Amino acid sequence: MSFLEQLSRAVADDDGLEHEGDEHEMSFLDHLEELRWRVVKAALGLLVAIIVCTVFSDWLVNVVVLRPSQTTTPPLNLINTVPYGQITFYMMTVVVAALIITSPWILYQVWKFIQPGLLPKERRYISGIVFFTTFCFLAGVAFAYFLMLPYMLQFFATFGTTGIQNLISVSEYISFVIQLVLLSGLIFELPMISYFLARLGILTPAFMRHYRRHSIIVILFIAAVVTPTTDPFTMSIFSIPMLLLYEVSILVAVIAQRRRTAAKAPID
Repeated sequence: MSFLEQLSRAVADDDGLEHEGDEHEMSFLDHLEELRWRVVKAALGLLVAIIVCTVFSDWLVNVVVLRPSQTTTPPLNLINTVPYGQITFYMMTVVVAALIITSPWILYQVWKFIQPGLLPKERRYISGIVFFTTFCFLAGVAFAYFLMLPYMLQFFATFGTTGIQNLISVSEYISFVIQLVLLSGLIFELPMISYFLARLGILTPAFMRHYRRHSIIVILFIAAVVTPTTDPFTMSIFSIPMLLLYEVSILVAVIAQRRRTAAKAPID
């Protein structure tokens, strides 16, 4: 039995008799065909967004990407060290901007692919699931761009001795910005990931509570690594949202576990 079929059955079994008379079980080839069309639709949406972002590429580069480096005191000096550096810079900016813009559409395709493995009640809430998944991702992107990025760039602009001039490669700059923004977006997906892992019985609230102290240490370690300064205030800005996300994930796992238990309860 394929992994996709096992995943679909693992969730489907939670609903007991409620799945009887429902849609026929998809074969492995059906799953592949469904996956192919979802990937094609997501790629087409991304292509359209890339075309639109290309039209506004100058604005994206100068205002969205480069402005944070120019608002520091002193401004960061960005340089191009290879002939194709600025072309690559523009291309990466356009692609990542298009990816963020089309994230609702891409996430919709992902959830539509997962939909056959959801409970009938959950299938009716697919639009809500897409909304909250998109909200979590965009909230992480906004948190990194408007809060984390300015703090880090300001630290980079002022760190070091007066005898060394900071000349930052534009390719290294865009790579840093992209990694920070996308990683933050993925971290903010923790509540949604916790929900579906709990619905599958893989993750439990008791497990998350038991390892809460370990998680706090890991979160503080991550905050210490990504935080350019060592003062408690700056570390708190980065660590508190992650700690809140972990607590929210526990509450979400509790809700998911209750629904899992209710689905397994015998029908009178």
